Amino acid sequence: MSGLALQRLGFLTIGTFDRDDPAAGHETTLQMIELGERLGYDSAWVRHRHLQYGVSSPVALIAAATQRTSRIELGTAVIPLGWENPLRLAEDLATVDLLSGGRLNPGVSVGPPMRWEDVRDALYPETADVEDFSPGRLRRLLDLIAGEPASPFSGTAGFEVFSERVEPHSPGLRQRMWYGGGSTASVRRGAELGMNLLTSNVIQAEEAGRPATEGGAWDFGAVQAAQIDTYHAIRPEGRVSQGLVVVPTDSATAEQRERYRAYGEARTPRTGTPQGPRGMLFARDLVGTSEEIAERLRSDAGFQWVEEVVFALPFAFRAEDYEQILTDVATRLAPLLGWKPADSGD
Repeated sequence: MSGLALQRLGFLTIGTFDRDDPAAGHETTLQMIELGERLGYDSAWVRHRHLQYGVSSPVALIAAATQRTSRIELGTAVIPLGWENPLRLAEDLATVDLLSGGRLNPGVSVGPPMRWEDVRDALYPETADVEDFSPGRLRRLLDLIAGEPASPFSGTAGFEVFSERVEPHSPGLRQRMWYGGGSTASVRRGAELGMNLLTSNVIQAEEAGRPATEGGAWDFGAVQAAQIDTYHAIRPEGRVSQGLVVVPTDSATAEQRERYRAYGEARTPRTGTPQGPRGMLFARDLVGTSEEIAERLRSDAGFQWVEEVVFALPFAFRAEDYEQILTDVATRLAPLLGWKPADSGD
């Protein structure tokens, strides 16, 4: 357990947009990242969504953000590798990292694409039955980013010069790769591969948080703390970031506070017991004043193990809601937890 003040503050957005006017939603997301830099946030992260009304190409959006910011770190949380060709993704990540001046923090996960049976024919029409969605796909990506050979040939062929590795190569990017882990097995995998750990508000139910009595609520924080402990036992020098949904109401209007509380109450029933065939646990969203949220975080077993957080913005809120939440987190909540804003350069 760190026992230290919060050192690094980030936020995560899904980047929602309207089907008939997608450009406006993408612009709003870029403006939120710019606001985050002005408020002193250490990082801004973009969630990944395919065939939905959220950012489907976070690397492309982050490329735009690199030209509108100068300091804030930019991350993906997370890119599901089942949708990606590791070599092409390595090229894109290295390119954007160079454009950012070394500020990119790619987060990834493994496994088959979501709704695989629905998308397989469009995604891999000729190779669906032989695609490898195992951790081997991740290892290929990491090796290519590190500069391992992608081809046996390098040299000149006619007027063209070829490299044996992925180009461009961005030194240091390999050390900024993150793994989205929600179970002890996945957390261990990320640590053994030398990756940093993204742990979120959705994890797999495991023995550490099992209720003592039948019908009791599972302890999400206990499960998360045990997973973080497993990670640090393997890779003590690695970075761990916790992602929770927090909605401070300090400067919110009465109408906003009513909507926020209704949102939190509607999502509460899914907490406390494992959900679905994989037994996933959901953390309770924290809605209230900064003082109330800070008190609840200090008693959260998972939060007690981390020195950096990436607070997730709720889905389907308005642009003015996000501005209020980001501002209250940076100016009221995070300072209560010991965080100090980064130099905005102003």
